[in-house]
Amino acid sequence: MSLFRSVLVVGALAMATSACTQMQQIPYTVDAHVPVTPQTVAWGHLPAGRQPVLRVRSGQTVSMDTLSHQGVNNGMDPVKFFAAGGVRADEILPDALEIYHKADHPKDSGAHVLTGPIYVEDAEPGDMLEVRVRDLKFRVPYGVNNSAKGTGVLPEVHSKPYPKIIRFDLQRKVALFAPGIEVPLAPFMGIMTVMPPAPLANTRPPGIYGGNMDFNRLTAGSSLYLPVHQTGALFYTGDSHAVQGDGEINGTAIEASLTPVLQFIVHKSGGRSMKWPRAEDADNYYVMGMDRDLDVALKEAAQETIAFLQKERGLSAEDAYSLASIAVNYVVAEAVDDVLMVYGAIPKKIFTTNRSFWAKP
Repeated sequence: MSLFRSVLVVGALAMATSACTQMQQIPYTVDAHVPVTPQTVAWGHLPAGRQPVLRVRSGQTVSMDTLSHQGVNNGMDPVKFFAAGGVRADEILPDALEIYHKADHPKDSGAHVLTGPIYVEDAEPGDMLEVRVRDLKFRVPYGVNNSAKGTGVLPEVHSKPYPKIIRFDLQRKVALFAPGIEVPLAPFMGIMTVMPPAPLANTRPPGIYGGNMDFNRLTAGSSLYLPVHQTGALFYTGDSHAVQGDGEINGTAIEASLTPVLQFIVHKSGGRSMKWPRAEDADNYYVMGMDRDLDVALKEAAQETIAFLQKERGLSAEDAYSLASIAVNYVVAEAVDDVLMVYGAIPKKIFTTNRSFWAKP
């Protein structure tokens, strides 16, 4: 594994376990760490020709600092922005100040600050990259939910931006939304993506490459499967979330800076037949559909279900359609990112046998 100077190598391959979930903990080894610097982030776009910040082999595990765009993308210095919510200057991440003052943010690009790309050796177009979410660590004890005029499912609610800074009790793993209201934390990465077939000028829409799916099932103990489009896959992550409801209806989750710990595994030729990303955890297989039209996104997810059940379980199209109607739940993952995403959760418990999964308790 070769590392660029901007990457901090983890000297001792320390064993660690997740502190963020209630599931049975599975030890992991961290092979390298990527910090947030102006050299290791792409802000709002995925340009062609960007040099990798790290090269890894299939099977290796990386911790990646990420930075929430809330606080650096609001038109004011992060110290001033967070002070309005009672956050002290010494609680603000130094890299937030560095990104705000020094990082390049092209005009008309998206809001998201993404860490990467990571080059995965032996990954070629037509392969599938499995991203195992080993852990998700909080970098700060607060986050931001922010909506504005013209955004979200109900754009008429706000006449101006409404950034709500929310404190966390990390010991009890809850967000302190308001007196008497505590929301259990369930951290995940809003964006995990390989480099698309063509450069992406704005990171807002998700697609075949993954991207801004805001899929809240990608918590610790899950795997995301992405078709590879470029040599080395060129993986990025960001848009880190402390917790989010399905739909993300006002346009944001509780946006909070996290350090995900991710393991990368290349499955040769596994991406050739993939139309959309897929995912998995100990309880469910997840299929997805995307489109600007929510009805079409649902149809795409239903077609993905049938294709999955035909390939994995040998069902006829008719029986797969029947089983999907009986046993599969379809949910709007996000309805606010121009391209909308619907997922189908196929419960593993309906099958008498299932292939082994790394995070099964």
